[in-house]
Amino acid sequence: MRMKRIIMMIVTGLLIGTIQNAQANTIKIVATHSILGDMAQQVGGDRVQVTTLVRVDRDPHTYEPTPADVRHLRDAKIVIMNGLGLEGWMDRLISSSGFQGKLVVASKGVTPRTMTEDDQTIPDPHAWNNAANGMIYVHNIIQALVETDPEQAQSYRSRGDRYLEELQQLDLWASRTMQAVPVQKRKVLISHDAFGYFGDAYGLTFLSPLGISTESEPSAGEIAQLIKQIRQEKIEVYFLESSNDPRIVQQLGKATGARAGGTLFVEALSGPSGPAPNYAQMFRHNVEQLKKVMLAP
Repeated sequence: MRMKRIIMMIVTGLLIGTIQNAQANTIKIVATHSILGDMAQQVGGDRVQVTTLVRVDRDPHTYEPTPADVRHLRDAKIVIMNGLGLEGWMDRLISSSGFQGKLVVASKGVTPRTMTEDDQTIPDPHAWNNAANGMIYVHNIIQALVETDPEQAQSYRSRGDRYLEELQQLDLWASRTMQAVPVQKRKVLISHDAFGYFGDAYGLTFLSPLGISTESEPSAGEIAQLIKQIRQEKIEVYFLESSNDPRIVQQLGKATGARAGGTLFVEALSGPSGPAPNYAQMFRHNVEQLKKVMLAP
């Protein structure tokens, strides 16, 4: 019996050592929000350990960093942020953490849409809502991993290429799917202006009471003008967003007679058991939900 215990202790020690070595060899990545975190995981596989700051079903515009975030950045080899003004809190966080690794701006290379908000022209940060832009994000993540861990470059490129092929097919499918909807029905009311890239790429019109950021509030005059526009353009359906307050868009729906079309995932994934546990499934869910509701009699 004593010999058996000794063998078990040796085996347990070897297993613990193996696990610790594997953890020590993984690349620690911090992603600012869940969509970026999923992309990094898809490319890195078991070679990476990903921490996401803005968790699922949360709004990145209004996020407030925590002391734990400072520690995560301090220990990370790669930090992935969206850029285009989405993470207004990120510069302070990087500075306070003393982060010394590689900073990846996932949207680098995207041709940004511009919007006017508070009399200023600003970039629209929600570029991932066009799957072709999502592919640009993935290219940037692949490059960062290859440069950080060149010994595993082939693994990252192989996983990344498979993922890029999936996103390319998703982009083509989304185009075909939206083309099946009559043009006059491709008009939707949404909580805030986060679907501009989607609309441009796949031929939809989105109206919203809030601008690019959810931190702003529409005036009474803006609401009245939007109600008028919704009626003139005969917009029949509105959607909620998983990570944002639904009350304003619900009030607009009630005022105009638009019906509820369900929930879209715009800036964050769902939990593992939800309809959008990763970026590809999030994108597919949004396309299928929009088509289903717009084609409803």
